[in-house]
Amino acid sequence: MLPIDPHADLGRRAWVPCPGCRDDKDCGACLGGRNCGEHWRYLIGNTGSRLHLQCPACTHLWDHETHFGAGGTAPF
Repeated sequence: MLPIDPHADLGRRAWVPCPGCRDDKDCGACLGGRNCGEHWRYLIGNTGSRLHLQCPACTHLWDHETHFGAGGTAPF
């Protein structure tokens, strides 16, 4: 397991499914599109519309394209 990134800040979180462990797959709040108090991810940073994330459960690091904000394109 990787250590938690030194830039991880509990105050900067995102609610995106982790592709590493998918610990949110059976959570009613997550399935309902609500911000769950258990299945959040560290928001390490962003580059335009791309989020840099880390899962606190399995420590997986990944990028997630939101298609919103600077540099993104509309998904339609």
